[in-house]
Amino acid sequence: MTRTYVSRHPLNDLLPLEPGIRAVDHLDIPRFQAIVSVLAVPGEEADVTAGLAASGDVSIRFAGPGEWLVLSQTETPDGLHRSLSLLLAETAYIVDQSDGRVVFRLSGPNIRRILAKGIATDLHPAMFDIGSSSNVLCGHISVNLARTGENEFELIVMRSFAVALFDDLRRMGREFDLSADFSAQG
Repeated sequence: MTRTYVSRHPLNDLLPLEPGIRAVDHLDIPRFQAIVSVLAVPGEEADVTAGLAASGDVSIRFAGPGEWLVLSQTETPDGLHRSLSLLLAETAYIVDQSDGRVVFRLSGPNIRRILAKGIATDLHPAMFDIGSSSNVLCGHISVNLARTGENEFELIVMRSFAVALFDDLRRMGREFDLSADFSAQG
C-alpha cells in the first residue's frame, strides 16, 4: 500500500492563513526554510569554518564545537545540501534539517525584555553581538538563538517542540501585545 504524506507546518492551526495587523513587537514564522546541519570531521574544524565563511548567501549559526546550522532563504533543501557537500567535500558531514526544524523570527523594541522572561542569557548588545548565536533553553525547550539585527532574533527549534515554544513566546509577549503570523516571504 502506498501512502502519500502531505507536509503541514506544525503551526497551521494556530496562525491565520493571511497576515494580520502587525504590532510593534512581532513574531514572524516562515512556512519553509532550508536548514542543514554541518558537523566537521575531527581535525577539520578550521577548513570547515573557512568554507562556511565563503559559502555565499546563507546564515550560519554556531551549534556547538565543530557544528553549525546553515540556513538559506533562497536555496531549496536539496540545493543547499548539494552546494555545501561540494564546497566542504571530505571535511564535514552535512544533514538536511529543513523538515525537522522550525524558525521563529522576533523583532521589535521590546524583544530583549520578552526573551528575558524565558531565556537566562545576557542579550545586551555589548554581550550578544549581531551575528552571535548560541544553544540555550527557552523555558524548558532547547533552541538555537541568534541575533540577526539591532532588535531582531531568530530561534530555531525542533519541529516537535514548535507548538510549545509558540505558546511560550505568545505568553511571554502578552504584556507587549506581541503579534504573530506566517512570514509573507514563504
